[in-house]
Amino acid sequence: MKVETQLPLGKLDPGLRSAPRLDLASVQRGAHEIEALGFDGFVTGELKTDPFLPLGLAAAATERISLTTAVAIAFPRSPTVTAMLAWDLQTLSRGRFILGLGTQVKGHIERRYGVPWAPPVPRLREYIKALRAVWDCWQRGTPLDVRGAHYNLSLMVPLFDPGPIEHPRIPIHVAAINEHICRLAGEACDGIRPHPITTPKFIREVMLPNVARGARSAGRGLAGFEVAVSPLVAVGDDARERAERLRDVRARIAFYASTRTYRAVFEAHGWGELVEGLHALSVQQRWEEMPARIPDEVVDTIAVVGAWDDVVPKILARYGDVATRIEWSLPVRTPADAERQRHVLGALQGAPPPAGLSG
Repeated sequence: MKVETQLPLGKLDPGLRSAPRLDLASVQRGAHEIEALGFDGFVTGELKTDPFLPLGLAAAATERISLTTAVAIAFPRSPTVTAMLAWDLQTLSRGRFILGLGTQVKGHIERRYGVPWAPPVPRLREYIKALRAVWDCWQRGTPLDVRGAHYNLSLMVPLFDPGPIEHPRIPIHVAAINEHICRLAGEACDGIRPHPITTPKFIREVMLPNVARGARSAGRGLAGFEVAVSPLVAVGDDARERAERLRDVRARIAFYASTRTYRAVFEAHGWGELVEGLHALSVQQRWEEMPARIPDEVVDTIAVVGAWDDVVPKILARYGDVATRIEWSLPVRTPADAERQRHVLGALQGAPPPAGLSG
């Protein structure tokens, strides 16, 4: 299992107003430390900084680790803009870039990004097709000819053609929960990144079977297909430390549970009514009241909770048979923290790979 992390190392984002902004001036030093600690990859999300810029900084400061947008929101950027960003990062990193894409929910697409809404899965299918057509045009000189309901691309003149690169095969992962986007992942992508709210039960019973269905519909196999999980983790050696992290985890679960798009996960466990209550509070901007509505059963099912000695066995029991990558982002403040990280990394990286998905 490959282990990825983000910066600042381990600051759990509760999804509320206290989410930190990434310090871009520290990215190169931080990425170098990530690589030195033994991590396999550095991931960035589209929260309070652009997801691509930190990876460019990290590419120049590292030699080995993968660099992944986990995730960049696709639709506010044209496919050609995203294709150019990915092409440059793949060149700068010498083949270590992974393009992770997400769709976002309707309210954010329309009211935060100012982009017209359309059903996301057909639109993302076209988007991915357009990306690959642009890359193929640059690498092989194939005429650009993308014609669809959302994207029509037919112009690429020499002045704007960057030409071929040494590592033209750029993996595409998609953030996923619901069955239709999982099928698209199996049909056209190199991996899925289950949302942190997803549970092992939901991944096994809903997500992966739909990935396999998508692959069969496209007549492709799933050898090398990645499942990159990012579980919420509350780990500590004493009750005080665990309680502090549990507060963050509970707040983040509450934030996600207020979004109806994620209801399917909660319904799979019989918690559907929780979503409606939290959604009503979020509409009223009553964020501080929401974490108290999350029962312990929900926290224990979604998050990995325990002492340092428990965490690796719990992660492997939950995800060892499905995950090829895991995001592990916990604090490194002292030499003792670094030593714990190395122990966890070694144990996770030494786990046998999952058997894989059948296409």
